[in-house]
Amino acid sequence: MTLSGRSRVVIFTDLDGTLLDFSTYSFEKAFPALASIRQEHIPLVLCSSKTRKEIEYYRQKMGNLHPFISENGGGIFIPSDYFDFQVQAPDTAIGRKGDYLVIRLGAQYSMLRNAIASLKKEGFRIRGFGDMSIAEIAEVTELSISEAAMAKERDFDEPFLFEGDERETGRLLMAIKAQGLHSTRGRFFHLLGDTDKGRAVAILISLFRKKFGRVTTVAVGDNPNDIPMLEKTDYPVIVQQHDGSYNQTIQIPGLIKAEGIGPEGWNRALLTLLSAFRSGEQ
Repeated sequence: MTLSGRSRVVIFTDLDGTLLDFSTYSFEKAFPALASIRQEHIPLVLCSSKTRKEIEYYRQKMGNLHPFISENGGGIFIPSDYFDFQVQAPDTAIGRKGDYLVIRLGAQYSMLRNAIASLKKEGFRIRGFGDMSIAEIAEVTELSISEAAMAKERDFDEPFLFEGDERETGRLLMAIKAQGLHSTRGRFFHLLGDTDKGRAVAILISLFRKKFGRVTTVAVGDNPNDIPMLEKTDYPVIVQQHDGSYNQTIQIPGLIKAEGIGPEGWNRALLTLLSAFRSGEQ
């Protein structure tokens, strides 16, 4: 979609609790906006804590052929022929995996698993996805067994459960920082390296600018782990959480609060923005 013949729209979106319903993982309520996005050839970049295989599963269901960002910014996957120029990113290695160019930003998964073991030795009551069976992951996430199997195949980020009060949580976060690692929190805690969704989004925005020239960017999320992504875009949007509230820790200039929970709010916000872009009101 072109704005006034000069700018192309690019949309970045979280999945769980945002484009996907919190409990059913359905995006049915977002069908109208998704149809408009496809018809107008707007790049829709899925940016999630989910793994590559999980995101590929939803890309296939949506008919999405655009780049995507996995595991809280750990990896950027770009279809090989997507950009008609050599893809470069400062201070990062670019490799190939199947039909993708892959920009690796996150830590090695083995390093994260070692960190989980070390934190356990310090007395923290934590359990990562690597400690759980596929059946256990399915139970805590409410995913199907096949989807839980995809969620367990991780590369850059380790979701974990933690038993402790706020004081203990503070101690845990300090212990993670002492190991040179970072954490974020959505539906689960996540242990990761020196990366976040914002860094990955910034790299892709620079590539889209090289492809299109001027771009207008939108991002949609619902949780604190989306803040770095939201901060990098022109139109940051949050949807209501499953209880109808907005996450109060997300305070960003120009923040748009969509009316509706998850995909319902996503649909309403995107249709409103696309209509405003067409009419030149934004």
